[in-house]
Amino acid sequence: MTETLDPMDQSKIDHQKLAQQLLAQARAEGVELVGPNGLLNQLTANVLEIALEAEMDEHLGYEKHQFTGRNGGNSRNGRRSKTVLTEIGPVEIQVPRDTDASFDPQIVKKRQRRLTGVDEIVLSLSAKGLTTGEIAAHFDDVYGASVSRETISKITDKVIAEMTDWSVRPLDPVYPVVFIDAIHVKIRDGQVANRPVYVAIGVTTAGEREILGLWAGDGGEGAKFWLAVLTEIRNRGVADVCMIVCDGLKGLPEAITTVWPLAVVQTCLIHLLRNTFRYASRQYWDEMSRDLRPIYTAVNESAARECFTEFADKWGPKYPAIVRLWENAWSEFVPFLDYDAEIRRVICSTNAIESLNARYRRAVRARGHFPSDQAALKCLYLATRALDPTGKGRARWVTRWKPALNAFAITFEGRITATGN
Repeated sequence: MTETLDPMDQSKIDHQKLAQQLLAQARAEGVELVGPNGLLNQLTANVLEIALEAEMDEHLGYEKHQFTGRNGGNSRNGRRSKTVLTEIGPVEIQVPRDTDASFDPQIVKKRQRRLTGVDEIVLSLSAKGLTTGEIAAHFDDVYGASVSRETISKITDKVIAEMTDWSVRPLDPVYPVVFIDAIHVKIRDGQVANRPVYVAIGVTTAGEREILGLWAGDGGEGAKFWLAVLTEIRNRGVADVCMIVCDGLKGLPEAITTVWPLAVVQTCLIHLLRNTFRYASRQYWDEMSRDLRPIYTAVNESAARECFTEFADKWGPKYPAIVRLWENAWSEFVPFLDYDAEIRRVICSTNAIESLNARYRRAVRARGHFPSDQAALKCLYLATRALDPTGKGRARWVTRWKPALNAFAITFEGRITATGN
């Protein structure tokens, strides 16, 4: 089988014909395609062993059995068996040795028991919400390989340094829109308690989505902590944000304008509607939704106020708390009514961040709770790292945001410099 691996011009190789020949040979010899003694396993072992022999040739300065290598002071000293975990399962290989033990292979390093592709599989499964136990069971079921929970934790811990660098990277000087929100995860600190993790998404001047960072908070979500988060974002290079879309957290608008005085604060319509229905009986939700629609689809604030007055006259006597909720949120609710339909369409809710939060919640749900803030952040960062592997989501996002960015460039003239078209 090794004859098929002789060096040759890659342009002359018919890969399909070669694969057919190998498959036919395997069938003729009764060899399975996959499995511990399968064709793929043998091919992988052969390729790794040939690469290791080539490294040994380079290390010693001569090829195996060459006369020039005799009495050279160092020579081959047999081989030793080693099992490495690969993407197709465990593979047993023969690693060459030299007499003075100075050979340091790179393709499969000393004490290395996994190829790098296996680490990526572990990170991918972790990002999808599987626990260490479930990942270990997956390797046992699919590959017949034993991987301990401790090993899996060590693999995922490798991204912590990467996460640290990512969390302090420089950001763009201007973002037309930033969406901010918090999700809650369970942290075991003496006792299990809900802790907020603050999330910020920026839309770049090229229309691309960028997750600006993840921050673990303590206690409940608060405007004071948001002030620290936004200040950090500014310190990483963000000099201006045209509009920030957020929920109705008390004190948050003041925190935002403290960092970026010119920023327009827009309350998320979805949050406002969700809070509205919490005060109302379910039997009135449909009717109330129809009565609210003219308010947030009005042509301007004056028309919206008239519609809200009608709404308050109808529902105020039964649900005064709902009327008070809208009155308190009015100044942060109405800004988007002054803008074009393209801007309204993309900023009237935090759907952009809600979809991301859904991915985060799916990743943390299986784990129940985390032993520390860092463990929770690692889980969320792995989910962030695994977003949009094909790039199709990015393309859809850019297409969706182009009309809005054109409107932003006109509305906030002089503050936005487009970097992409």
